[in-house]
Amino acid sequence: MANSLKRPFRVLGIQQVAIGGPDKQRLRTLWVDMLGLEVTGNFVSERENVDEDICVIGHGATRVEVDLMQPLDPQKKPAVHTTPLNHIGLWIDDLPKAVEWLTAQGVRFAPGGMRKGAAGYDICFLHPKSSEEYPITGEGVLVELVQAPPEVIAALG
Repeated sequence: MANSLKRPFRVLGIQQVAIGGPDKQRLRTLWVDMLGLEVTGNFVSERENVDEDICVIGHGATRVEVDLMQPLDPQKKPAVHTTPLNHIGLWIDDLPKAVEWLTAQGVRFAPGGMRKGAAGYDICFLHPKSSEEYPITGEGVLVELVQAPPEVIAALG
């Protein structure tokens, strides 16, 4: 069924992998100190209960973020540390069309809608759990859809 559907957008590649833990310094020991990833930024959000370091592998259009996340308050939601592989981010060539089409197909989105993400791109999340109305989900995995900038679309499209 899915192969015969005409999709009005394309997934271009992996934009990010987000890893959560109770203490991002412990995550940095592996990813930054041992593996040599470069820290390019930090994002703190009370609303999203997160303090994250944005690290990168590669450069240009093939750059992939590895976000190292800890909760601001371990007792609050979202609990970014309780799923160590918190989410995977995918570059999308046309995010508004993707959201519209996927919603019409029965894909469940997480609350919050489209918004500016930590790296400055428009984003939204597919919910990890299904509902009666929206039966298609990440089956336990949170998936972030990220609007690809023009240079990524040109390189990967």
